Parts: sequence; C-alpha cells; structure tokens
Amino acid sequence: MFIESLPGEKGSAQEQVVRLETELKQTQNRLTELQASTGTGQNRFGAETRRNLSDGARGLAEKMKAGHRISPDDIFRASKPLMRDLAPLFDRMRIRDQKRRIDSIAGELSRKYNLDAGQQTAMKQWFDKKAEDEAKRWTELMGREDTGFEEIARASRDIRPDDGLDKFMEGVLSGEKLTAFKSERLAERVARLQSNADMKVQRLDSIVKLSDTQRDQVFGVVVRNSRDYDPAMVLEGAGGQIPAAVAANPREAMLAVLTPDQRATYDAEQRRRRDEAEKDLNAMGMTLPANWEMLEDDGIR
Repeated sequence: MFIESLPGEKGSAQEQVVRLETELKQTQNRLTELQASTGTGQNRFGAETRRNLSDGARGLAEKMKAGHRISPDDIFRASKPLMRDLAPLFDRMRIRDQKRRIDSIAGELSRKYNLDAGQQTAMKQWFDKKAEDEAKRWTELMGREDTGFEEIARASRDIRPDDGLDKFMEGVLSGEKLTAFKSERLAERVARLQSNADMKVQRLDSIVKLSDTQRDQVFGVVVRNSRDYDPAMVLEGAGGQIPAAVAANPREAMLAVLTPDQRATYDAEQRRRRDEAEKDLNAMGMTLPANWEMLEDDGIR
C-alpha cells in the first residue's frame, strides 16, 4: 500500500496520473472560489461542471494508468465543461482588450481624417456590430461538440478587428480623404504581407538554401495567398516582377519550387523536428496532434 501511494518516477505514467488528479482537485477548488466571487448558486453553476470535469479528468487518468497516451484534443474535450462555464469571464476579458484596440483604431482614424460627430458615431456602431458578430461566432465555435483543439488554435489566430474597414470607410470618406485612406491602408497591408512572407521565406531558406529565383517564387506564393493581398500590389524580386501564384494549397505550392534534393532535405528536417516534438510529448504521456505540421504558419516551420 505504501509503494502504491508513491507518486511514481519522474515522467512515468503513474506520476502523470497523480499530477492530473491533483490538478483536478485544484480546479474543483477554483470553481468553488469562482462561485463565491460571482454570486452564482450551487445548482446553477459549478455542480454539473465539476461532475463533467471530474469525469473527463478521471477518464484521462484511467487511460494513462492503462498505459495509453492522451492527445491535446483529449485534454481540450475534458476541459470544455470548465471553459463553457467560464465563457462569460473570458468574454469580458476579450471584449475589454478588443475595445482598447478598437478605440485606438477609431481614435487614429478620427484624428487623421477629421471625422465629424456623425461619422464617429457611425464608425463606433460599425465596430460594435463587428465585435458582436465575432463574439457570436466564437461562442458558437466553443459550444459545438465537434470543435477540436486545432480549430480553436486557427480561429484564435485569424481574429482581426479591422477586417471590412476599407469597405465601411468608402461610405464615410470621399475625395482626397478617401484617396489618402486607401493609400495608407494599402501601405499597411504591404508591410504586413512583406513581414509575413519574409519570415516564411527565411524559415524555408534556413533549411534548404533557396536560390534567388526560388526565394521570389516562395515570396509570391505567400503574398498572393494572403488575406491582405490586393491585385493593385506590384511585387518586385531579384529577377524582376514576381508573377501571380494563387494556389489551392499554399504549403504544397511553396514546396513545389524545391528541387528533389531540397525536398528530401526539407522532409528529413521535418521528420527530425516531428520526432523531437513527439519525444517531448511522449515523455509527458501525450501524443502529437494529427496535423502538427499545419498548426503553425501553415506548416512552413
């Protein structure tokens, strides 16, 4: 009995089970504290969440005791009851941060283009509606039973408060002000595009050593498959103007510019990194996400 009560060797499945059970108890205690601080009743908040969270964590613990590994999706699904009950708190935090960003954008636009009171009110209403729609989309995503870890990761990365702003401002500004706004927005998108494309080109170049022509080709694929791309943009590379390269699968389009030897080098490096990541997760009793290559920057690592 004494031996069985020990936490187990560091990194062992038994040690991981003990840690999960300890974290479950801490989470249950935290839920009780949140109930008291928010004034929610035992019947409405906490009891069902604790039961579902306990069942989920117990299932993970039993799986690990049996010698099986768990995945990020397993942990995500087990955590969903808690995340749903804490959604109002997370929403307030998200809305507060989003409001700060929106106020900054709206203030800058009002100052630069000397918007009158009516225009400022219209812009505020537009931003408020956009925030409301985004909150609804996020709540629906979190509420779906089939939502997984990868989908949440992608959705978090895709949030941008100024999406659609160009079209809205076309109805607010006119003449020289509208021309100046479009020019500035185009410059902002170009800077964002160039930074992102340069990063991905550099990552690939650090693995396979691209030629100047290949660098231009990869750059063109990244830029023209970005949400920031505008047909009015003219791309210039070492070999002159970079041709259009819209692709259904940007990752494969980037890798298609490699020679067979370069592709072999790239694939070998991906296997090495995958093996390393898998080894780290396996030491914690976890498995690598199925789409590991796709979870960061469309797989160009």
